[in-house]
Amino acid sequence: MNPPHPAVVVPEDDAAVMGRSRDEPEAFAELFERHAAEIKRYVIRRLGADHAEDVVAETFLVAFRRRGSYDPARSDARPWLYGIATNLIGRHRRTEIRLLRVVERTGADPVVESFTERSDTRVSATAARRSLAAALARLPAAHRNALLLLAWGGLTYEETAAALGVPIGTVRSRISRARTKMRAALGGADPTALREETTHG
Repeated sequence: MNPPHPAVVVPEDDAAVMGRSRDEPEAFAELFERHAAEIKRYVIRRLGADHAEDVVAETFLVAFRRRGSYDPARSDARPWLYGIATNLIGRHRRTEIRLLRVVERTGADPVVESFTERSDTRVSATAARRSLAAALARLPAAHRNALLLLAWGGLTYEETAAALGVPIGTVRSRISRARTKMRAALGGADPTALREETTHG
């Protein structure tokens, strides 16, 4: 007789973990382990390393407090977490603009370096970083949030809409307008095609 096949354990999706955490608060730690590193990379890209730890910690604190109202139909909590983080980043808008202005002046900043690696080959990396930072700083905050969730957060249009709590048509409009301005600043390169290529972990 052949031995029975071991049961395949399917990991719970985020919604299931969130639901379980309502009665078992310690279960929420699983969501932190799954997503904190990714959220932190996004926050670092927007604010620099100095503010990242605090913003990420507050993101998950807010998420923990709101776990009872989480929509169980959303199996992936990333858009929700990105939305919370983006709202918190809004409190640091001056810091973000200041960081972008530093990059615009110096052209040297590892936070945005990988974003510009594949920009138009006619533009030097330093000039591309300066142009990118200047153009991002000039975008309205709502447009910058939508663009960077797509380009740096790696979210889809649908996920970006969920993160920002706006209709997908609004996201498409904001990104279209942002892309037009960014293309001009980057010598024709499409900013939403320039995805971060850092590995997860």
